[in-house]
Amino acid sequence: MPLLVIGSVALDSVHTPHDAREDVLGGSAVFFSYAASFFTSVRLSGVVGEDWPHEHTRFLQSRRIDTSGLQVVPGGKTFRWRGKYLANMNDRETLEVHLNVLGEVDPVLPDDFRRCPYVFLANGAPQTQIKALDQVVGPRLVVADTMDLWIREAHEDLMQLFRRVDGLVLNDSEAKLLTGDENLVRAGQRIREMGPKFVVIKKGEHGAMFFSQYETYVLPAFPTEQVVDPTGAGDSFAGGMMGYLAERGDFEPQSLKKAMAYGILVASFTVEDFSLERLKNITREDLEFRLQQYQRMLSFET
Repeated sequence: MPLLVIGSVALDSVHTPHDAREDVLGGSAVFFSYAASFFTSVRLSGVVGEDWPHEHTRFLQSRRIDTSGLQVVPGGKTFRWRGKYLANMNDRETLEVHLNVLGEVDPVLPDDFRRCPYVFLANGAPQTQIKALDQVVGPRLVVADTMDLWIREAHEDLMQLFRRVDGLVLNDSEAKLLTGDENLVRAGQRIREMGPKFVVIKKGEHGAMFFSQYETYVLPAFPTEQVVDPTGAGDSFAGGMMGYLAERGDFEPQSLKKAMAYGILVASFTVEDFSLERLKNITREDLEFRLQQYQRMLSFET
């Protein structure tokens, strides 16, 4: 089934202890879309400026990603982010952020985008996410992402959004900030009580935790020896998870668990190179092979 994502489209400049890249393809909706495209067709809604390289659009279109929802603002400049990763490759410093056209976005979804049964609201201002959701007709599953900025500065809007989504994806530090609780198990359940039917807490190199009314579990990360660039790993995780659910056409407990596993595996490939370079060089078969390895890793006799 088609999957709709609304989020940022960016040009990233990434510095690591070993290398750097300037103005590479990035943004939450981009990483999400590419990851999801291993499983289903994707419709991307975002905004860019006139400086946006057209070859990036053609590249996304080559991956079952419908870019007719990508707005180009005349005279505008594309959102840009510059960051530096520390030696542990987990912590990073944001050196520059230029919101540009992203700071003025007013999402307008094409008609066929509005009828997508599966919807992901990638990281963005809650009011922007709500405006986009207002245009969607009868979705079967709506999942959102958020970040510390909105938790601090748009708390009431965020609470309004939570009451309208089925699932929420956020990282461990955001979960602690949102609830004021250092215990992630309690934090996950408290966030679920704010509205979402299920909550996924990303823990980076330590995998992800899942919370619903009926079950709580943790899936570990896939052991990745070579971490080159962690940028976009969380968005790739969400894309793999939602892409598999859209492909399945359901979100039953067992499907959700396998979707989490696929999300973890797509993210494990993403970190192995800058931007989307590693994902460009794998196929669904590579994901399936890594899934078999992952299943063997988790299997044990009781």
